[in-house]
Amino acid sequence: MSGHSKWSNIRRKKEASDAAKGAVFTKFAKEIAVAVKAGGPDPNSNSRLKVVVAKAKAANMPNDNINRAIKKAAEAGEGDDYEEITYEGYGPAGVAIMVKALTNNRNRTAADVRHIFDKNGGNLGVDGSVSFLFNEKGTILISKEDYEDEDQVMGDALDCGASDFESDDEFYIISTTTTDYYDVRDALEAKNYVIADSTLGPVATTTAEVTDPDAIAQLEKMLDMMDENEDIQEVFHNWNG
Repeated sequence: MSGHSKWSNIRRKKEASDAAKGAVFTKFAKEIAVAVKAGGPDPNSNSRLKVVVAKAKAANMPNDNINRAIKKAAEAGEGDDYEEITYEGYGPAGVAIMVKALTNNRNRTAADVRHIFDKNGGNLGVDGSVSFLFNEKGTILISKEDYEDEDQVMGDALDCGASDFESDDEFYIISTTTTDYYDVRDALEAKNYVIADSTLGPVATTTAEVTDPDAIAQLEKMLDMMDENEDIQEVFHNWNG
């Protein structure tokens, strides 16, 4: 995985393998189904669905596919079949990894996740084995190329309810509580900000440096395999790769 600091997990999506790209639409269809189940089929009144649809469009998922997934979920209760599960474990060189999955077959997904860890020099752990190294929060990224006035962006973000603000070479990094995530994202969009990416999930409190080439290759392969698995929605880790 290339990238900088704790946001390498987000940027890695931009460099997904062909096999991973093939699984993307299936993953979004699942997320759409769960979002529709939770809040209804109208993105204007369902912030979770609105965010999923925006991400699907950014990934070039055709509008017909998106609308079909929404309609199918609304008519058939498609989201009822899916269970949200988080797996925890360690990858090569002791990198902490948290895997968020949506599945209609818990045994299949658990076996797949365990296989990916085992095959790449990692270990699938029990609940709590690595989660203490992460904080649950919302994260919203805004490109610095699009907005040069950092003070203005910071002020707007805090006015919208953000809990923290920082920046790196490429992005303004806006943090929220888990409960405020959708409201803050909606408020920023209402101010005409373009969201480069966003996620709701664990953020590492410390990062792990990996210098061994073999361990790096194993980590790359492990994360590629996770991207390619249709049950795995998102992967979070503390590798400063």
